[in-house]
Amino acid sequence: QVQLVETGGGLVQTGASLTLSCAVSGHSFNGNAVAWFRQAPGKERAFVAGISYIGQTLYGDLVKGRFTINKDNAKNTVYLQLNNLNTEDTAVYYCAIRSGVICFDDTIWEHWGQGPQVTVSS
Repeated sequence: QVQLVETGGGLVQTGASLTLSCAVSGHSFNGNAVAWFRQAPGKERAFVAGISYIGQTLYGDLVKGRFTINKDNAKNTVYLQLNNLNTEDTAVYYCAIRSGVICFDDTIWEHWGQGPQVTVSS
């Protein structure tokens, strides 16, 4: 059984930083991509960042230059470093894994975590 367990959400002020972790069990990173999506109140879920099994990364336009995705294959864990947060980053952040390449379409990702809340106050 595949499980994705995210940690690291919380309430921070504008300009602060957070690190989200996604620990994957039941599924190795070999041949799989992992991504972070987020969903703000009243909005659709949107792609944030993704990392391929060979370490290639892609970022959504709104987070480029502020967020960094990386992974530790030995720990089967993916991290998302969120820097210079602003109120528009407030959302539930989801980790997802799929076989194959990174894709912006959230409907084709196979397994999802529960989604920690990140709230940025002004």
